[in-house]
Amino acid sequence: MARHIVLDTETTGLDPRSGHRIIEIACVEVVDYMPTGREFHQYIQPDRPIDPDAERVHGISAAHLKDKPRFHHPSVVDAFLEFIGEDTLVAHNAPFDRGFINAELERCGKPCPPDDRWVDTLAMAKKKFPGMYNSLDALCKRMKISLAGREKHGALIDSNLLAMVYLELQGGKERALDLTSTMAVRAAHAAVQAAYGARPRPLACRITDDERAAHEAFVRDVLKDKAVWLSLG
Repeated sequence: MARHIVLDTETTGLDPRSGHRIIEIACVEVVDYMPTGREFHQYIQPDRPIDPDAERVHGISAAHLKDKPRFHHPSVVDAFLEFIGEDTLVAHNAPFDRGFINAELERCGKPCPPDDRWVDTLAMAKKKFPGMYNSLDALCKRMKISLAGREKHGALIDSNLLAMVYLELQGGKERALDLTSTMAVRAAHAAVQAAYGARPRPLACRITDDERAAHEAFVRDVLKDKAVWLSLG
């Protein structure tokens, strides 16, 4: 079972090295390239002003964050780390989100996910659509993924959109259907084994002596030398 965590962040500005902080983080679980519906989402009090340019993008104000927990609170950092586990992290322009998340985790004294756990969908899109505009909005429009109801950037809605984009970049709906079919066959096989046990290989012959004699008489008297059975011994 392949588990991926598609995530997005909204921040007070562009550079964590200059003290900018995460103000919203969201994660969407994808198992075998199918969203499961499980999500993690949290607004965060950054303890610093939000740059006006950033607020124009995501629409999150300092007043909205006044009563929200800090990143170091267990309801944020511990819940986030528990949700992502040890699985692959997927983000659009992953170095941006990775830089902010690592900075927050370092402030909390928590280990950062290694770089090789991250998948960058922007790099994937540039490889698949060279020379084209590959923002999340542009990819959604190109892949006919609805942007209805998305007036501004938001971590949760963008994570859900990115999960659909990631599925398309990995092979699209055809791959999802194939994986769903495979999973269903495996589940059915497991259910049969649980109910009846493993099938012996080869299966034991269940024909009776009378049935064998009747079949041989049919081949000899009716089919005669045209019988395929004769060539099979």
